[in-house]
Amino acid sequence: MIDKNVVTQIVNEWLEGKDYFLVSLAVSPDDRIAVEIDQAGGVWIDDCVELSRYIESKLNREEEDYELEVGSAGIGQPFRVVEQYRIHIGDPVEVLDKDKKKWTGVLKDVSDAGFTVTVEVKVKPEGAKRPRLEERDMTFSYDDIKYTKYSLSMK
Repeated sequence: MIDKNVVTQIVNEWLEGKDYFLVSLAVSPDDRIAVEIDQAGGVWIDDCVELSRYIESKLNREEEDYELEVGSAGIGQPFRVVEQYRIHIGDPVEVLDKDKKKWTGVLKDVSDAGFTVTVEVKVKPEGAKRPRLEERDMTFSYDDIKYTKYSLSMK
């Protein structure tokens, strides 16, 4: 079986000096290698091909046969690493918390401990007949959510 640590080291060598970062890397028991990368400007197919060829140049198919898939983290897929949050500051996101409440807003701030999203909530001021929308900052720790993902708007 191909060692995941070896593949991770190979991918990290390729990433060095580039704006790309590793989102996920998996090696199945039947030697299927799946690598996902991302960057602020999006992932180009040419770079996926380049990374795939780089990995293939470092592994020996004569010793172990494997299947290799290199791709980008899909838009609309949940974020997996803090770097994905950082590149989406200022963008609309959807957050599902552990209580299964969905929040939609703009990603405002990110730290290693959590992140802040500016959301619109309905507030009914005392004496008012109708509620109005107000912006509020909601802070989440990564442990308090089920997922966060880029929010696609079809407006």
